[in-house]
Amino acid sequence: MASGFFAILDDIAALMDDVAVSAKLATKKTAGILGDDLAVNAEKSTGFVSSREIPVLWAITKGSFINKLIIIPIALLLNIFLPTAIIVILILGGFYLAFEGVEKIVEYFFHKKQPAQQAAVGEIKNDAALEKTKIKSAVTTDFILSVEIVIIALSTVLNNSLSIQILTISVVSILATVGVYGIVALVVRMDDLGFKLIEKSKKKGFLNTLGLLLVRTLPVIIKLFSVVGTIALLLVSGGIFAHNIDYLHHILPKWPTIIKEFTFGVLGGLLALALVSAVKIILSLFRKNT
Repeated sequence: MASGFFAILDDIAALMDDVAVSAKLATKKTAGILGDDLAVNAEKSTGFVSSREIPVLWAITKGSFINKLIIIPIALLLNIFLPTAIIVILILGGFYLAFEGVEKIVEYFFHKKQPAQQAAVGEIKNDAALEKTKIKSAVTTDFILSVEIVIIALSTVLNNSLSIQILTISVVSILATVGVYGIVALVVRMDDLGFKLIEKSKKKGFLNTLGLLLVRTLPVIIKLFSVVGTIALLLVSGGIFAHNIDYLHHILPKWPTIIKEFTFGVLGGLLALALVSAVKIILSLFRKNT
């Protein structure tokens, strides 16, 4: 009886050891997209009044966990019964990410807000409807990035047993969500920490200098996240196209990978933006005629 119990413990230990090795490999392979995930979601999680930053971030984090709870079983089932569907889903998700990235660039260059409009935007950050819209957008983008993370993690353990596949993907998903949103939470509270340091130091000495640095650095970091997030969207989408569309995989072989993937992302985004714009025009004409 005792020997059987210890044999079970030994099997569990061996399984956990295999999972640890697989999770380490999967995390290395997903490191790039985790960085993109951080940049994208940090940009989407900021821009709210201080009292709403953590509640909004928590809502997005819960949405991210729910996304992965949906994606993991579907990915495992599709890998068993319909593996080609995973590629189709990835490509469609790539077009969505590319569309978001190009739309932000077009918005910046061709739809610049006037000063009065910019002031109005600053005033509505408390608006519940805007908050819900931004949370929904962040969770949707997280869903697409989570699909990519889960698929890459799954690709590292395809030759292992189903139990190792499930545990490895689960570990990577939890680490991705906790890691990404934990870092985002630290970033968005930088100014609060800075103000506390200034108050504690009575505006003197090293703590005061550090507090001022944190307060003044936050707006720069948020703007940087906005730029990096846009680039990340295009790089992730371009990477999806390059790795999953055979024709694109072999085109422009002498180009640096990052330039090639960024170009594919921009072109895919322009195509998606043109399609969405055409659909909007057709729908508006249809409404006028009816």
